Amino acid sequence: MAQSVRWIDNNDSDTCGVRPPIRLSFIKFLKRYPIFYLAYGPPIFRSGGIDATKGVIDAWTILQVGLLFLIVIRAIRRLSVAESILIPKQIRSILRNAFLLGALFLVSAVYSPSRLVSAAYSILYLFTWICVAEFIVDIYRKPPNWLQSLFHLRMITLQLFAVILMVLPFKPGFVMGYQAGVGMRLGGGSIGFVPVICPIIAIISAYAFVYSLESKGRSFAYFLIGLVGTLVTQSRGSELALLLSLAILVLGRAKTSKRAAYKAISWFMALILLSGVILVSGGGGRIWNTFNRGQEAGSIESASGRTDIWKYVIQYCVAHPQGMGYVAGFRMLFREYSALGLQVVTARIGNPHNSFLEVLADAGWLALAIYLIMITEVVAVGWSFVKKQRHMARMATSSTTRHAVRCGLLLLVFCFGMGMSNADFCVPLRGTFYLQNIIIAIILGACANMIVASRAQHNSSTKSCLSEMDNNFAATL
Repeated sequence: MAQSVRWIDNNDSDTCGVRPPIRLSFIKFLKRYPIFYLAYGPPIFRSGGIDATKGVIDAWTILQVGLLFLIVIRAIRRLSVAESILIPKQIRSILRNAFLLGALFLVSAVYSPSRLVSAAYSILYLFTWICVAEFIVDIYRKPPNWLQSLFHLRMITLQLFAVILMVLPFKPGFVMGYQAGVGMRLGGGSIGFVPVICPIIAIISAYAFVYSLESKGRSFAYFLIGLVGTLVTQSRGSELALLLSLAILVLGRAKTSKRAAYKAISWFMALILLSGVILVSGGGGRIWNTFNRGQEAGSIESASGRTDIWKYVIQYCVAHPQGMGYVAGFRMLFREYSALGLQVVTARIGNPHNSFLEVLADAGWLALAIYLIMITEVVAVGWSFVKKQRHMARMATSSTTRHAVRCGLLLLVFCFGMGMSNADFCVPLRGTFYLQNIIIAIILGACANMIVASRAQHNSSTKSCLSEMDNNFAATL
């Protein structure tokens, strides 16, 4: 079974391997857990023109790789001085699948149209998961305040959004783009992907508001920032994924008490009445046209041409079960495919616009199966500890830890929902890739910490019980 991790430390007086969570300022937190630096991306101030998947790099690419390299070197060094690394079996299985998936990506470089690019991205993928593994190992001795981890993640996304807004008046081409039928869209460019960072702000703030984890005014203000930022991106995938996450949050809260259920029902009925008034007043058509960006029915049914791309990926992988080669394969092979008749410039389609099909295109059906198993295990581990409220209630930190896991699962729901229309969650050097992996690290770290704490508490209770039995036995003699 799982045991605690012990770093070599002659002054360590912690006998059970578990210490109370530590609260740190934002700067000290980043210094203590540098994996959160990856959430910045870091921001890149360029309007495009550099295609790393073709082996073309610039100073910003070197900065990205350099930051990841520094953090992974620190992670490897800290892992190398660990006296023992005994991670709970549930977490071990997830890490094993993550590294196995990285190995398949690395093997795909053999048949990739650009072997060097695929191999390089595979190594970056493995580097990221080394950082995740080191974070999970590190929290055994010095666990963070898990809610604080989420609030600091929100602070990073708020900072990125603020930078985007500051850049907008001076260099709009860095953060905005034009799309036919939609117009100008605030995407964030390489500084930060607004359709992801703003929903993360909204979800964390909504969760904190519903469960009163911070000032109601602060939570509401941040939620409005995240919501408005999501809407101005005009990204249907982002809006629908955010709506799904918020719906799950409201339903989950409604199940906790009758009062919460009555509030949820009241809000739902008010929403229905408001929707009815809008439809009766003739505004339904305008709302629908706004939501579908004025597209024709055929374009909506094909998800703006995405279904044609997905069909191409599936057909190719049926004929080539090993896939195309990590990251570089799809972009280079798809450019040679001209029979789709898409209303887009095929040279600009760098991925399948679906995280799951990105994995399929990268390394085939086996990679997709491993990826699905891995994310299912992450959700299962998190959900299992959310449900163990009665057992975990005796732990001093159980409430905040469960809240962090619940909120982390909601963020994952958003990532998976958004991943149906965006593949950046599986591509290194993209901010969304690091954000999703940091969310996974928080969930796994919090669950691993609860496992160790419950084991330590169980062992302590067993020793106390045995000691009491020995004393009673001695008294009878």
